[in-house]
This record gives sequence, C-alpha cells and structure tokens, in this order.
Amino acid sequence: MKERTTQESEYSKVQKVRDVSAALLNGAFDPLADDRSAAPEDDVPTADQFAVHLIWTGRDAMLPERPYLIRLAGIETTVQITDLSYRVEPDTLEQLAAKTLVEGEIAYCKIALDRAVPFADGNSDDWAGAFALVDKAQKLTVGAGVIDFSLRRATNVVWYDMEVDKAARARTNQQTPCVLWFTGLSGAGKSTIANRVEQKLHAMGKRTYLLDGDNIRHGLSRDLGFTDQDRVENIRRVAEVAKLMADAGLIVMASFISPFRSERVMARSLMSEGEFVEIFVDASLAVCEARDPKLLYKKARAGQLKNFTGIDSAYEPPQNAEIALNAEDTDPDTLVEQIISYLQTRNYL
Repeated sequence: MKERTTQESEYSKVQKVRDVSAALLNGAFDPLADDRSAAPEDDVPTADQFAVHLIWTGRDAMLPERPYLIRLAGIETTVQITDLSYRVEPDTLEQLAAKTLVEGEIAYCKIALDRAVPFADGNSDDWAGAFALVDKAQKLTVGAGVIDFSLRRATNVVWYDMEVDKAARARTNQQTPCVLWFTGLSGAGKSTIANRVEQKLHAMGKRTYLLDGDNIRHGLSRDLGFTDQDRVENIRRVAEVAKLMADAGLIVMASFISPFRSERVMARSLMSEGEFVEIFVDASLAVCEARDPKLLYKKARAGQLKNFTGIDSAYEPPQNAEIALNAEDTDPDTLVEQIISYLQTRNYL
C-alpha cells in the first residue's frame, strides 16, 4: 500500500511539472504574478531551501551548483540545485541516478535560494508551489517545477558583522579593493599578464593576491576534474575566495579559463558594485593552439585529453568585458599598462 501511495504521489508530481511547463509556455501561468509576499508575514511560511520536482527545458544541460534565477510567488532571486537526488523515468516512474539533466528530463532535487521567500507546497490543484527556472546570462526559461516541501535550516547560523570592515581595510591599504577576473582560452596569456600586473602593483606598494587556475587545482579544487559540472564548482569556489580576499581589502587577480558566461555572471554578482573587473584576454583558438606551451592542444587533438576548452568543450567569450586585450600580437607589457591605466583612471589605485 505504501509503495502504491508513493507511486501515485510521484505520478502526480510528474504530471504537475509537465502542466506547469506547458502553462509557462502558453502564458497561462506567470510565477511573478503570484505575489504571496504581499500577504501578512505571519500568514505565509518562508524558507530558502526546498525539495522539488522539476522538468528541464533548456537546450544546454542543467549543471548542479550553477546559479540560476528562480521565479516563485512573485519574487525573482538566485537559486542553485544543490542535490540532484534522482531522475524520474516518466513512463515507468523508475528512479535513476543522474549527475545532470538534459531537455525534457524530470528529476527530484534539493534547491537553495539566496534569500528566504514565501511559499506554498505543490499539493493543491492550483499553481501553488509552482516555479520557473531562468538562465541568468541569457534570461531564458530553462525549467519548471513544483515545491514538495521546505527543508529545515539551522536558525542559529547568522552573519556576524565585524567592527573592522572592508572600508576600514581599504583605508589602511590606501587602495580600492577589486577583483580582476582574467578569462580566455588556454594559451591566450592570462597567467603571464596577471603575473606581470601583480608585479607592477606590488612595486607600487599595493596589497595583492593572484589566484591562478593551475595552482588552485593543487589544493582547493584538487578533488575536481574537468567535466562541465566540475568546472562550474571550481569557479564557484574561486569566486567565493576572491570575494573574501576583496573583503580583506586586497586587489585580487583571478586567472581562469572560466569558459561559461553563467559562472562569470555569478562571480560578478558576489562582489560589490564596481568591484568586479572582467578582463578578456582575447586570442583565437588558432593562435592559442599554435602556441600550445603545455602541449595540451596536441593531447586534446589526439584524444588523450577530454573536455578540453576550445576542442571538445565550449568557451563562451565575454560580451561586455570591462577590458578587452588583443593578446594575439600585442606585447604583454603593453597589455599590462592598459590594465594599470584602467585602474588608475577609475581610482582603484
């Protein structure tokens, strides 16, 4: 009897996420119009973590830990899929292990929002508990779902404001904290340029730190590989570290391929306004492959290196980088001066 009840519940959830997805598509449901936040606070429960059923509708695969936007109960905020518990085979209701979702697949997941929101579970017949997922970079709907229930979170974990804050540290350092985020293909010259920028700033008496992609994988991200999921998690970790270093009043250089636009948008969103400076080290695949200082392209072409950016894994170039460097035929020292000039004219130094 219990198994039958569970199957009936699973079937109901599968049907509802399909209904929500269809209603979003034809305009019959707008999660931003369901404004539960307007109700008296005591009447509506709030939470920031949920168990949900969802259907993935995006062309690109869903990646756990990648930040998306969730539209729910009249609110839009950032969300991450923290645990893909299992995928549901719609016809048989079989529960299958999965690390990601592709278009049309349905799953039971845990999600975490960056703020508590009012909610209702999805056990009623209306759109209560229904939500949409949106790609942060492209602003396209990539999923739909319903809340099963909220997850309890320790209420004794609170943010503690320190007496010595970022502004005080910045005054002591006599500089404006910022994160210089170098992105580009392998071999474009990111590490070389970032290293020379740090040398220049150090000679000027500035307090800095350089986070380098290869170095990070010796420690903080030593457990990660190079699948899309691992790349997302790697950049999430680095962005959080860069945020802490900026809070310490430092000028931080982060040199990472960081191939996905969504993760660079996420990194920017963690920083204060004007604190994130995206630097596109622009060199074509042909030029980078001709340089090939570590012989990585040669290995990738030979099939010895999987998921290599530019060969069998995509690189999404910045669309509105603060600084774009022509790294194909410009001397690195000239590019360094371009960055220093940018920082000086905008009062970072």
